[in-house]
Amino acid sequence: MKRGATLKLNFMRKPHNTLRISLTILLVLISRLAMADISLPSVLSDGMVLRQRSAVRIWGWGNPTEKVNIQPSWETAKDTAVVKGNGKWSFTIHTPAAGGPYTIRIDGRNTIILKDILIGEVWICSGQSNMDMSMNWGLKYDDDIPKTDNDSVRLLQVPKLTASFPAESINAKWEKATPKVIRSFSAVGYFFAVRLQKQLHVPVGIINASWGGSAGEPFLPGEAIRTDTALNNAANKLRPNKYASTEPGEVFNAMIYPLKDLPVTGILWYQGEANVGQHTYKRLLTTLIRSWRELWNEDMPFYYVQIAPWSGYGKKLSGALIREDQSKVLSVQKTGMVLTMDLVDDITDLHPKRKKEVGLRLGDLALGDHYGIRGLTYMVPQYDSFRIDGNKMTLSFKHTENGLSSQEKNIRGFYISGKDKTFVPANAEIKGNSVVVWNDDIKHPKAVRYAFSGDATATLFSKKGLPVNLFRTDDWPIDTIKQ
Repeated sequence: MKRGATLKLNFMRKPHNTLRISLTILLVLISRLAMADISLPSVLSDGMVLRQRSAVRIWGWGNPTEKVNIQPSWETAKDTAVVKGNGKWSFTIHTPAAGGPYTIRIDGRNTIILKDILIGEVWICSGQSNMDMSMNWGLKYDDDIPKTDNDSVRLLQVPKLTASFPAESINAKWEKATPKVIRSFSAVGYFFAVRLQKQLHVPVGIINASWGGSAGEPFLPGEAIRTDTALNNAANKLRPNKYASTEPGEVFNAMIYPLKDLPVTGILWYQGEANVGQHTYKRLLTTLIRSWRELWNEDMPFYYVQIAPWSGYGKKLSGALIREDQSKVLSVQKTGMVLTMDLVDDITDLHPKRKKEVGLRLGDLALGDHYGIRGLTYMVPQYDSFRIDGNKMTLSFKHTENGLSSQEKNIRGFYISGKDKTFVPANAEIKGNSVVVWNDDIKHPKAVRYAFSGDATATLFSKKGLPVNLFRTDDWPIDTIKQ
């Protein structure tokens, strides 16, 4: 008891010494824990797909001056880096031709082994809800969901976040295309990846960085919007949105910028509904394409989906005008567009359900345009030129080499105008690769329009089955036209 009492007395006499020792031990332990581990961003995870035959950056964090070694299993030699004063380290490794699975071993004070790595093709899909739509939206594709894992397709879902400044990383990891994961992933992105994988016989990684309801401005660097007067004025007119940010740069900073060190083959884009009515969409999308290419420092292919017909666009021509703007972006190199005018079962539904067909069309576009696979039909049939013969206008088209077709005897969607700029319904007759358009009451026609409204669906097709894009032969200011 005396010894116990003495011990207690001693403890009570010098509590500050005991506290000092305890704090010292705690600080040492915290220091050792803080210094011990090298770490990686979560996008560098087991099961990831790296782009084949590319210079790939592997990066992370550690203790300054710490040596870090890397050993990809497809290489015989190790590489060494030193953690910089800012706590970051990085390597550039070179990937082989498609294959796998491989491992990457990274050694510092601790060891990280990335397993089940595939080498193949990597694409990003982005946009608003029509890109983000998954099987869980009630899409009728149960027969297309495999019963077992598709080991050759890997998916990365980027969390919906915003940031005022560019973020370094995101909390996401690669997953196999399991039946469960597929159901909650972009249907367009998934079917695109499956189309590529089956045709190319290589692993395909698809990254979904979409946000339903979002305008295009948040997907661009904020500076790109603020330094462009027209885009900045349009951004300032965006209405507040309870579903998504309208602030330029906020989605780009949190969801796109952190992906910049992952080499990607190309971009898929499906957005525009939230920007209907601005009349600056060509400029917006062109700036987005340029900004993203600058971020990856590569002129990667950029393929996008023209928004679908919808009866709820308000002003009669607002939906047509943005689809026209989207069509004009095809003048940018290494771009391509797929149409949805024939994939709408209900024009009162802003979210058409036929997303498999959209994904497959994007897949054929990428396979034909980027990968050079022959024999595919992927070019959008488009109006080219016209001539006037009396009271008739004969329209010529491109990408309709085998001719035109329609299931309707009286083809809907054509309107014709004289010099008064008043458009009236027109008769239309297919003549091989041309369409002859007239109205008996218009003796001296000046212009023709086809499917040029917010809710017009396709009635004219190439004989290979793709819908002809909407068009107008005039360039009259819309606000001066009587409707």
